[in-house]
This record gives sequence, C-alpha cells and structure tokens, in this order.
Amino acid sequence: MDGSKAVQALGVALPLWSTIPFAGMLLSIALGPLLAPRLWHGHFGKISAFWAVSSIMSLSLVFGQTAVSGFLEMLLKEYLPFIILMGALYVISGGILITGSSSGTPGSNAVMLLAGALLASLMGTTGAAMLLVRPLIRANMRRKSRTLVMIFFIFSVANIGGALTPLGDPPLLLGFLMGVPFFWTLKLLPHMLLATSILLAAYYIADRRIYRSELLYPEMEKAIQPCGVKRSFRIRGAKNLIFLGVAIGAMITGSRAHLGRICFLGGQREISEMLRDLIVFLMGLFSMFFTPRDIRDENRFTWFPLKEVAVIFAGLFITMTPCLDILQAGANGHLGFLVRTVRKPSHYFWATGVLSSFLDNAPAYLAFFKAALGNFYPGMETRAAAGLLIKQYPLYLEAISAGSVFFGAFSYIGNAPNFMVRSISEESGIEMPGFTEYILKYSLPVLLPLLVLETFIFFR
Repeated sequence: MDGSKAVQALGVALPLWSTIPFAGMLLSIALGPLLAPRLWHGHFGKISAFWAVSSIMSLSLVFGQTAVSGFLEMLLKEYLPFIILMGALYVISGGILITGSSSGTPGSNAVMLLAGALLASLMGTTGAAMLLVRPLIRANMRRKSRTLVMIFFIFSVANIGGALTPLGDPPLLLGFLMGVPFFWTLKLLPHMLLATSILLAAYYIADRRIYRSELLYPEMEKAIQPCGVKRSFRIRGAKNLIFLGVAIGAMITGSRAHLGRICFLGGQREISEMLRDLIVFLMGLFSMFFTPRDIRDENRFTWFPLKEVAVIFAGLFITMTPCLDILQAGANGHLGFLVRTVRKPSHYFWATGVLSSFLDNAPAYLAFFKAALGNFYPGMETRAAAGLLIKQYPLYLEAISAGSVFFGAFSYIGNAPNFMVRSISEESGIEMPGFTEYILKYSLPVLLPLLVLETFIFFR
C-alpha cells in the first residue's frame, strides 16, 4: 500500500477520540490567556508541545508507522511551507516603512481597510495584512481606542478581501490547481463587495462614536489632530516590494509546476515545492541583509510575533492532523454523517465555513469540493468533474469558495494572518481580545448576521 492510500485508510480507521488533543489545544488557546495569563504567556510553548506530543504518541501506539507518516507529511507539506511563507512575509513587510499624514480618523482608517481588502486578492491576505498592519498601527498610535480598527482589519484585509482570485487565499489556489479557471473566482465579486461594504460601514459608524468621545478630552484632541507640518507620504525600503513580488510569484508557480518527486526525511516532496520554499526563504534572507536597520527599528520590528505563531501553529498543525484525515475520508470516516447531510448550496457554505473557522481552510475546501464532485459526478476524473460542476452547478462551488474564505475571519486561527495581526498589535501596545472574547464580542455580533445575509441573498 502506497503512502497516500495508507493515509486514506488511516482516515477511515481513526476514531473520534483522536481529535481530543486538538480540542485541548483549542481550549488552551481560548482559556489560557483568560484564566491563567501568566502561565500561558510564560509557557505557551510547553503547552503546545504537550498537546502535540500527546497526539503523536497516542496515535503512534495504536496505528504505528502509518500514523507517524501522516504527522511527518503534515509537517513537511503543510507546516514547513506555512512557516517559511509567514516568516518571509513578516520579515519583508517589516523592511517596508510607509509614512504619511494619516491621523487615524474613522474616515482615513476606512480608506486603508478598503485599500487592504482590494490588495488582498492581488497579493494574498497574508501579504496584504503584513504589508499594511504596521502603517495602520502607526496611523492610529495617538488614538486612545485602537482595538476596533484592528478587528475590522482582520475581518476585511486578512480574510474577506482575498476572495476574488486564487492569489488571495490558499483554498482558492487549491481549486485553481484542480481545474477551476483563474478568473472564475471573480464571480465572488458581489459577495465580497456586499460583505466589505457592510463591514466598512459598520466600522465607520462604530468608530465615529468612539472618536467623538475621545475628542471630549482636550489632550486627545491635540494628539489626534496635531498641529505642525504634516508628514508627506513616503515608502522606504521599497526594494522589499521586489522581494515580496518574487516570493508571491514563487508560491504561485511552485504550486503549479511538476518537476518530479524526491524522498526527503522519510516522505516524498515535489521538487518544485522545495524550490518554491527555498526561493521564499531566500527572499526573507535578502530582506534582512539589504534593509537598513533603522527602517526595522522605526517599524518596531521584533521576532516575538513570529515566534509565537510558529510555536502555537506547530501544535495546531500536528493536533489537527487526525481531524483532517477523518474529514478527508469523507462519508467513510467517523464524520461521514456530516458529509452525507450536506446537500444544498447553503449547507456547503456553512459546513465549509464552520470547519474553516477552526481547521485549516484549504483542507475544508478540498473536502467539500470533492464531496460535491462525488455527489454529482461519482467516479469521474477531478478536472473533468470540476468543469461540469462549474457549468451545471456553479452555485455549489461559489458556496464552498465563499465559505472557506469568509469564515476564516471567525476566529484567530481561522486564517494564518489573523493570529499574526493580533500578536503584532499586542506587541505595539494595543489591547486585543482573547480567543473567546474575539468570537463572542466581535465575530458573533458582526460576522454572524453578515454571513446569514450572504446565505439569504446568494445561497438559498
């Protein structure tokens, strides 16, 4: 039995108890900072390692080498490219200093959010978020209340803005690689415009009230609207834009090219993917070498946000491995009841979305994309079936695509840049909500009605 068939068989055999470490990891992220903040902030690496080791040991004892291969494949094919990309984009964006006269008013912030949302489909949600998060923080550094703009930055720039092209978000790139035409995702333009418009309007109205209350304090008015010469718009470290373009280009071409496979650390990897990761890593290295130190100092660049993301997501990637294996087993796995009950476009939108909120959105997209193909065209080759699905049942693919992108904003771990934006914001002195507070205070009141509206308008 080859590796892929063995992993597929493992997905069928895995019991639901194998997901306990992932649940423990989620609860630790949600409750640790709330109930034991000192313990969490001082030992989050050890907590993440505990759940990761628990998952590896328990499944290895029961399923042996097959389970070990599954974890190794996740680390090599998913986590390693993820952390290389996140690290490179974090380093490159930290070498770009954007200055200007923006004073952090609700209007100027809304313009930055809109610009970021539009950029997200051109350079990816991670690229756009890492490029603009520091300028946005700097524009609002004189404001007393800065949390709201960062939350809506996560909503619009780090997630929903990436819905229009395969460059925007990993699940859409995955669909492109499986036969979805590059410009087909422009069909999500009405969905994206509706969501972005509502979010920007909601942000402006809410922040306008906060801004006016801040102006009741003379010292805040002087800080928010300082006198003197305005700082002209300027970009320093512009060579990093070249490094950024090369890194994004490598991600696209490296995911499409096929140069054969080699054995690497006991698993098989595409040569093109290894070259892709090498190029992305080198772009980050070039950025560190060629960027003047004073630019990073003015950007308040440190390594802690990247360290926090690397450690916590290592635990998440390892513990979510059995969850994804069960999910990709489809109707034959222990979550088969879920796959079998998904029938209407609205079902696909919510099923893909809910899983994307707490699991990686690319596997969630893949699982329900294949489920839709299996429902309508059982046994047919993937690319041929995808072409027929687009012609005959496009609404199903729209639901899967929108669900995987839009719901990524629902939690800090729903999409890669969410956690990074939170970490950078906190390091800059902005008070950000915890995992549970983010969902209860912002996602449920703001995103849930928006997603219900999207369902009613587009996916009935």
